[in-house]
Amino acid sequence: MTQIHSPETVNSNTKFFAADTQRILAGKLFDTYQLQFLPSQTIIVSKSTGIILNVESTNPNDLDPSQMSSGNTIDLRHLTILPGFVDTHVHCKCLFCVFLHSYGETSWDDQTTKESLVERTIRATVHARKTLMSGFTTVSRDLGTEGAEDADISLRKCLSGPNPLIPGPRYFCANRAIVCTGSYGPKSSLHMNLEGLEGVTGAEVADGVDECIRATRRQIGAGADWIKIYADYRFRSRMNGLSPRFAGMPLPTFNELELAGMINTAHSLGVKVAAHASNTNTIVKLLELGIDSIEHGSTLTPHPDSLMQLLSTTPNTIWVPTLAVSYYQVQFTEGKDPRANQAWQSVSEMFQRALAIGMDNIACGGDTGAFPHGENSLEMKLMVRLGADWKKVLKWATLGGWECIRPMGWEVVNATDGSHDMPLGDNDHRFGCIKLGWAADLVGVEGDFEKDFEGTVDNVQFVMKAGRIYKLDGKELV
Repeated sequence: MTQIHSPETVNSNTKFFAADTQRILAGKLFDTYQLQFLPSQTIIVSKSTGIILNVESTNPNDLDPSQMSSGNTIDLRHLTILPGFVDTHVHCKCLFCVFLHSYGETSWDDQTTKESLVERTIRATVHARKTLMSGFTTVSRDLGTEGAEDADISLRKCLSGPNPLIPGPRYFCANRAIVCTGSYGPKSSLHMNLEGLEGVTGAEVADGVDECIRATRRQIGAGADWIKIYADYRFRSRMNGLSPRFAGMPLPTFNELELAGMINTAHSLGVKVAAHASNTNTIVKLLELGIDSIEHGSTLTPHPDSLMQLLSTTPNTIWVPTLAVSYYQVQFTEGKDPRANQAWQSVSEMFQRALAIGMDNIACGGDTGAFPHGENSLEMKLMVRLGADWKKVLKWATLGGWECIRPMGWEVVNATDGSHDMPLGDNDHRFGCIKLGWAADLVGVEGDFEKDFEGTVDNVQFVMKAGRIYKLDGKELV
């Protein structure tokens, strides 16, 4: 049983106000920069700001029994402490996407057209809780509300602040996402030329440079943290009964001028852009235009090594392979869907090629929502199964999430030179590393990563977000 105790000071050099601090005794601490486990560490956290105030070695001889009887010291010396995990690709319609739930329960079309916005939003609050309790303290991008309109903006408000209305992770929104005419769903089987169904569209439709710029500005003005572009898609999906190969082929949705208009506009307003892309020519063009992240990128090409080498040498662009959603589709269809089988084979091979060339600009995001929320760790497990170094996977799921999601100009926002009088908000804080000045987003797991990675990553006993404890001894506290 974890014991909560009461400290007065940390050491002779650093003193804190005891009433505002929480001291956490860690058995081991994972350093996401050095990929090392540091034994016997003490983490000092500010309750009021949710920031880490200090990290230092723990000397058992300095642990006064009288101070260990009550108060604000949390004894986690039986656990390994890591930064909170980060899922960089979820969907609001599924909750993370929070506004979606597993396609094994209800199809995408039925969720978007038969479940009311109220129902989907209530489901999203449940998904948010499950995500946090599984150790994911940040959902760094809900990449499109999938017909839930602007509900992600309001959900973010409810998840944020010192006293959030509902428990859940830090939440970064991409709002409605942007698609071109004819490319996305849901699609009517009666009125072939209409966009959407029952007045619902899965994303915002824009055509031509002016409309693309206008949609980008509108979504940023509505409060989006990121802009999501469907840069290619299964445009000819209605051909599935006649020509399934053409129907499943990812085709470009926007021309170069349209893509440049959206990316440049977003960047001029300090917002990054994520692109759903699998077509090789599309990915190459996006890299030239300065895209910030490639989602999926799984179609095998005549020269896959060249494509991965290009992506690997573009460090400012993060690849989010979303292995989990492809794997889940194979499991859901019991291996009987050739398209799902091919998608899993393609993304697996591309990921292994990335490993072979030492690619490191990778983040973990499984497209959660298409599979159950709370199972976000599946992406990490699959990376390890496919041959990735488990320590690197832990980095990609923590610090890699920060490197992907961190806003443009974050260095200025986080300046400590006295140039800012305004306090930092939830989405301003740095996360993904346990060090002075970073967010007190912490996860404690029980087990041995080296001997049992999958069992350990799921054995979450402790969760702290922004200095507040949400899970202790494996029990939810809220």
